[in-house]
Amino acid sequence: MNIVRPESIAVFCLTPGGLRLAKRLKQHLPLTCYCSEKLLEDGFTAFSGTFAATVAQAFATHTALVVIGATGLTVRVIAPLLKDKLTDPAIVVIDEQGQHVISLLSGHVGGANELTRYLAGILGADPVITTATDVNQLAALDTLAVQLDADMHNFRQAVKVVNQMLVSDQRVGLFWDHDSLPESDDRWQTERYDTRGFVAVNSLADLPSDLSALICVSVREKLPDLAIPVFKLVPRRIVAGIGCRRETSFRLLISLLQQQLAKYEFDPLALRAIGSVVLKEDEPALKHLSDCCRVPFEIYSVNELRQHEHLFPSSDFVRQTIGVGSVSQPVAWLMSDGHLVGDTLKQQGVTITLGVSH
Repeated sequence: MNIVRPESIAVFCLTPGGLRLAKRLKQHLPLTCYCSEKLLEDGFTAFSGTFAATVAQAFATHTALVVIGATGLTVRVIAPLLKDKLTDPAIVVIDEQGQHVISLLSGHVGGANELTRYLAGILGADPVITTATDVNQLAALDTLAVQLDADMHNFRQAVKVVNQMLVSDQRVGLFWDHDSLPESDDRWQTERYDTRGFVAVNSLADLPSDLSALICVSVREKLPDLAIPVFKLVPRRIVAGIGCRRETSFRLLISLLQQQLAKYEFDPLALRAIGSVVLKEDEPALKHLSDCCRVPFEIYSVNELRQHEHLFPSSDFVRQTIGVGSVSQPVAWLMSDGHLVGDTLKQQGVTITLGVSH
């Protein structure tokens, strides 16, 4: 999923009026602003060749593109670049008078709708948003997924089905499976999320009789069978600290990680990151594991781990080899702010400790 980051917004100015608007926006956001050589001023970057060529480059490197110019021109320029609404950057268009800010592409997952509202607020402009859920003042499943940093199986189809239900006045339940998390203070702060249009469900054993479907926010691998369609939205909350011998095989690592996740009944989609000590940053199996699971590989120095190693059993062999008595437990401790889950797996020279991040 593509989520707009303020430091990754490219703005394209085609006229002097566009430059003036961009200067106003730069007072509020860290923007990369492009313009032609003829309009070039301090703080702006010249187009790399043509406007279209520069847009094509930015399309691959920025999470959001803002064009201060005509909608039609923008559509023609970006049309050959479009790939997938789950990965394309947000595209927003602003007229050079600053009267309208238009969410053109990737409104939900890409964050264009949210960016449009923000930019319109800065300029005192009219935000133009046409996605059906927003027009009807409803939440959307893909927006909720972004807010939760969550994923789900068959995400694209689920979003299509659920959002269509919402705009068709069907009743879609929303259940927060707090019990799937190990500790009470790990629970989701539900008031932080946009749930307009969803029907709050407090218990799976007592569902409203008129629901057409149910969204279940859970990190649990399996849910009970219910009589209505259930879409499980899985927040990425689980982290794994991993220690291993040099040249450990990828097949062993992924097998043991899956084993540890299954032991505590976590859905594999709940994995947010793996981590290890700095001496393992180039370990092929760990890098492959990170790529395969599509999660970051976080690295910690020996000094960082030493600050917490007294909390855990130590190995003289590990200390002599690495410089600290344990790896997986202090790594998981740091990744989760001390919210560890269960026991550490120790098999065939591999240690894995799970935690819950916030």
